[in-house]
Amino acid sequence: MKLKVKYFAAMRERAGISEEVVETSCSNPSELLEELNNKYQFNLSKDHIKVAINEEYVSFQNELKENDTLVFIPPVAGG
Repeated sequence: MKLKVKYFAAMRERAGISEEVVETSCSNPSELLEELNNKYQFNLSKDHIKVAINEEYVSFQNELKENDTLVFIPPVAGG
């Protein structure tokens, strides 16, 4: 299935892009994060980030559907 993934903060810097369309067989955000960690070496645990699908915060076990838009939100430092 095709999904749109948007990246912010350190994840955007590491991936070198702010968003992309990915083709995946992952069934939930947890599996997708693992796939993206392998691709970009984000080295981020789901314990430290939030995930939203179609602009709504969800759990990492939420079912993915064709053309969903996902946003992984890592910790952001600043002041």
